Amino acid sequence: MELDNILKIIDAVSESSLTNFSLEDGSVKLSLGVERTNVVVDSNAAIQLAPSVSSNAAQLDSDAQAGTADKAAFSGNVVKSPLVGIFYSSSAPDAKPYVSVGDTVKKGQVLGIIEAMKLMNEIESEYDGVVKEILIDNEQMAEYGQPLFVIE
Repeated sequence: MELDNILKIIDAVSESSLTNFSLEDGSVKLSLGVERTNVVVDSNAAIQLAPSVSSNAAQLDSDAQAGTADKAAFSGNVVKSPLVGIFYSSSAPDAKPYVSVGDTVKKGQVLGIIEAMKLMNEIESEYDGVVKEILIDNEQMAEYGQPLFVIE
């Protein structure tokens, strides 16, 4: 199953009223679940979230707002993580990092690696410019869409 198709399914389930979804396609098994938030209105008309229930939908809204804030917080072009995995700044533990702050990079140049499911995925620069910020540490978990580098 293609990554784009999986992402479309996740978006569709997130936007629907479904609370659970499972799909098996060959050797791929996808299972999604969403917890909905209960809203309690007291006599003073103040809205409180029930403390025992977490909300994935609220987290998605928070992440979307953070994505908007990311664009405003960074001046320059932001290279984001295309997948979830462990970020590595170099090809080996004793090797020099691919890039450092202040380095000039070209479009297509490798900035780092994300390991996902035992596969090493090179993260390439989408822009020509100078590395202004590195927003992730070596061996840190990277989330999908997380800002990794600022290229100016």
